[in-house]
Amino acid sequence: MVATSYPRFPGDGIGSFMEPIAKGVAARGHEVHLVAPWHPAIRRGKVEDGVFFHFFHYAPVASLNVFGYASGLKADTDVRAAAWAVAPLALGAGAFKAWRVATKRRATVMHGHWIVPGGAMAAVARGGRPLVVSAHGSDVFLAERNGAARRAARAVLHRAAWVTACSNDLRDRSIALGARPGKTETVPYGVDRTRFAPNREARAAIRQTFGIGEAPLVFTAGRLVRKKGFEYLIDAVGPLQRAYPGVRLVIAGDGDLRDELAGRAGALDPSAVTFVGALPQDDVARWMAAADVVAVPSVHDVAGNVDGLPNFALEAMASATPVVATTAGGLAQAVSDGETGRTVPERDAPALARAIGELLARPSDARRLGAAARARVERDFGWARVAERFEAIYDEC
Repeated sequence: MVATSYPRFPGDGIGSFMEPIAKGVAARGHEVHLVAPWHPAIRRGKVEDGVFFHFFHYAPVASLNVFGYASGLKADTDVRAAAWAVAPLALGAGAFKAWRVATKRRATVMHGHWIVPGGAMAAVARGGRPLVVSAHGSDVFLAERNGAARRAARAVLHRAAWVTACSNDLRDRSIALGARPGKTETVPYGVDRTRFAPNREARAAIRQTFGIGEAPLVFTAGRLVRKKGFEYLIDAVGPLQRAYPGVRLVIAGDGDLRDELAGRAGALDPSAVTFVGALPQDDVARWMAAADVVAVPSVHDVAGNVDGLPNFALEAMASATPVVATTAGGLAQAVSDGETGRTVPERDAPALARAIGELLARPSDARRLGAAARARVERDFGWARVAERFEAIYDEC
C-alpha cells in the first residue's frame, strides 16, 4: 500500500481510516507493507498487527515536511507553495521506496491510496503488478481543479486494474476523470463499533469535567476547513439559544480557519461555543457519547471541494447519538432523514437549528433515530467487510 497519510501515532485522527484498512487486510492472513512519507510526529514501530511500515524521507530541511498528513493544502482548497516545491522530491522518493519494498518483499499487488499522489507513486513503482487505486476525496477535488493533477490522475486511472471510492459521489467523479465504470466501485469506510458506542460513564465524566451538567450539548469534529461547514453550525447556535438558553456547542479539531471561526462564535454567549482542539479518537468517542446531538454540517466549499463519506458521521451513528447532517457528498448514503438521523440542506443555519431543536425537544425520537443509526452501522459499515471486499478485489485483479 502506498499512501500519503496514516495515523502517526495510536489514536491520531489524521488518515484514521487507513489503519483499519491496512490492519484489516493483514488480519485476513496477508502480508501488508505500507509506504508513506516520514513525519516528525510519527510514533510507530516497524510492524504492528501484520502491517510493516516503510516511511520515506524527502525534505532537505525540516520546514519542508509538508507532503501528506493533510499539511499540503491550505484550508483544504489550495495547495501550499511549499508542497508544490517539495512534490517532485517526495514523488520520486516515494515511488523509489515503493518499488524497492515491493521488489524486496515480492509483492503481488500495489494498492495506491488517493489517486494523486499515492496512486501516482504506486503506478510508477508497480512494475508488472496489478494496480488498485482508492479515491478518498481531496485527491479527486485536486484532479478536478488542477490541470497537472488531472493529467496525472487520468494516467493513473488508465493503468489501474480496479478503482474504489468511499462514496457513490466520489465513484461518479472518478469515472468522470477516466476510471473505467465496470472496474470502479464504492467501498464505504467501516467503523470501530467498540470504540464508538453508547457510554454512560463517559457521558457523566465529560459533563462533570467540563461543567456542562444536564445542559443540551451539540458536538462536532473535523479539520477546521471550509468543506466542514462549521460556520453554519455556529450560526445555528443563536436561534437554538432562544429555545434552550444553556445550549452548548463543542467543536473538536484544528486548522486554518480556527481564528475566523472563533471570531464568529465571539458574537454569541461566551459559553455557547467551545473549541477543544484536535483530539485523539478515544476522546472524540467520549464526547459523542456525552452529546445530545452530533452535527455533521458538511458543504461543497466555494472551490467545489466536498467530503466523500466522512468517517466522523459513521462514528457518530455507531455511538447511537442522534445525528443531524447535510446531504453533501456521500452523507445521504448513510444518514436517511427520519430513519437513521436528520438531514438538512447544506449552508442552511436555520434548518440546522430547527433539526437540532426538534431532537432536543423530543428525546424519544432522538433515541429511536440513534438506535436505528447504530443498527445500520452494525449491518452495513464494518471494517471486516471492507477488508473482505479489498481481498476480493485483489483476487479479481
